[in-house]
Amino acid sequence: MELGIGIGWRPEIADAVEALPGIDWVEAVAENLCTDHLPDSLVRLRARGVTVVPHGVSLGLGGADRPDPARLADLAARAVLLDTPLVTEHIAFVRAGGPRTASPRLEAGHLLPVPRTWEALDVLCENVRIAQDSLPVPLALENIAALISWPGEELTEGQFLAELVERTGVRLLIDVANLHTNHVNRGEDPAKALDELPVEAIAYVHVAGGVEKDGVWHDTHAHPVTRPVLDVLAELRSRIAPPGVLLERDDDFPPAEELAGELTAVRATLDSAGKAPRPGSTSRTGASGQGGIAPAASPVESADDTTTAATGTRATDGARDRAAVAQTALLSALVAGTPAPEGFDHRRLGVQSRALAAKRADVVAKVAPELPGILGDGYRAAFLSYARTRPMSAGYRRDALDFAEQLLITGRPADDAARRRLTHWWQDRAAARPPRRTTRLVRAARAAIAGR
Repeated sequence: MELGIGIGWRPEIADAVEALPGIDWVEAVAENLCTDHLPDSLVRLRARGVTVVPHGVSLGLGGADRPDPARLADLAARAVLLDTPLVTEHIAFVRAGGPRTASPRLEAGHLLPVPRTWEALDVLCENVRIAQDSLPVPLALENIAALISWPGEELTEGQFLAELVERTGVRLLIDVANLHTNHVNRGEDPAKALDELPVEAIAYVHVAGGVEKDGVWHDTHAHPVTRPVLDVLAELRSRIAPPGVLLERDDDFPPAEELAGELTAVRATLDSAGKAPRPGSTSRTGASGQGGIAPAASPVESADDTTTAATGTRATDGARDRAAVAQTALLSALVAGTPAPEGFDHRRLGVQSRALAAKRADVVAKVAPELPGILGDGYRAAFLSYARTRPMSAGYRRDALDFAEQLLITGRPADDAARRRLTHWWQDRAAARPPRRTTRLVRAARAAIAGR
């Protein structure tokens, strides 16, 4: 279906989004929506005929484990609630550890790249088919931005996406900002990726801003869209007219007129590129895939006879176990300070590790704004120190509680009034804890209260 021009709906800019002219549809982060009712702003938008697409961030379809049925059920419920034509997710892993590696579960709090190998593709494709069978509408998957590259990759991004579409019939959500990010960070040519992927499988396109620091592009979604990103959008438009294009902004929201200006630049780029088609460009054709999207006509051939492009290919337990070990080693290096796995760029791992910790600090400050209020200017330094050795294991709200718990156990903050406030905040929100840790917390709480 034709979606048109859209913008990412976020609570912070809900009023601005409703007032923007020419908005055909919006995208909302699925995990931020309740499964039984919608925010009033989305109700009003839907009443005006504006399509709302739920955009998932937590399935981790590139992970070693099969998708969590509860997470799939929640995403399906949001699709039904919104009466949406499709749902979207990412080609990424977001957690690791657990039973397959006999190690603690680790959460990245971020989208991390899967290796572009045939074995990783087998795991991804089986996970995608499980998700497709669980959802009431078609699924589209987004290419992600990455600071790091896996050693020993066997496919380019375009080849990987083409093979994914061929095997599963899944649609694609192409983020042109992520193609630009991977150009700067990993030397990958966006035009080559667009040449190799099946552009007719595109459900819609993301456009977003970022910033370059010390030769590394950070896909922040908190800065204006840059000309190089619009140039990649023009490259894509010269090949095909995408059914939808959406502007993403997740933080540091500008005034409504600036958002309107960015949307105008997106429209102008599409119009200009559409009037000047790319010389010699041809679109792939092929048999109809899922939802009427044609998959790649010529699948990439594997040099390994044990891996095929057949739709029925299943990931073996051995493949999942190897993926689990590799992903756990990488994520542990990023969030728990363990040694870097062999073959990775140590400098880039350091950049990614610091970025993950900074993101945790920012998100915890949003989900628990009382903590910066209690700790003042010392909040960020205290959280980053905590995050260096204590990886996230159960989401940002639990992370906020664990951070406060650790401060109290170690007798912080030093100010008695602040410590009492933090104690009461933790007591109001904490769930039951294992006896040993509860005993320590009770002692910390009693000490804080005794200091009144």
